[in-house]
Amino acid sequence: MRFVRRFLRALSLVGTLVALTGCLSSALQRLPLEDQAQLALYKKVMTPAQVRTYLAKGSAAERTAYLQASGLVQRFEALAPLDRDAVRNGFPRVGMSAEALRFVWGDPYETAGDATRYAHWRYLGSSLDLTAYGNQYRKSGNRVDVSLIDGHIVGWVDYIPRGAGR
Repeated sequence: MRFVRRFLRALSLVGTLVALTGCLSSALQRLPLEDQAQLALYKKVMTPAQVRTYLAKGSAAERTAYLQASGLVQRFEALAPLDRDAVRNGFPRVGMSAEALRFVWGDPYETAGDATRYAHWRYLGSSLDLTAYGNQYRKSGNRVDVSLIDGHIVGWVDYIPRGAGR
């Protein structure tokens, strides 16, 4: 009997998550293209709650005001001009700041070292997937290891870890 209750509770949770995901997806599709592009620019540095709040706003002016009030616009504008261009294009570049990399790929799933000196940031997924979706927490295949010196990218390597997919 306990097993059945647990199973039903888990099934209920999964159903709720699927419904919420569908709601967010349909809300995103209803946005004008300009607002979809604006969300794409900031989404990887936003929390899930911030994305939901952004999508719940009734107009483009309200959505832009929300981004201003949350400080995300100021974070983006504080980036160097070349970094802002790279973020808009959706791809990292050698020399890009660590903060700009967060806008492009999101937060790393693992870090080693101090990004202001020398560090490695590790991401889940291939570098092409990261550009489109950010960290791929459900994927067990590709990884990307980014090397940073003095808070700037010096390079990155896509690789498949030993034992992945087994």
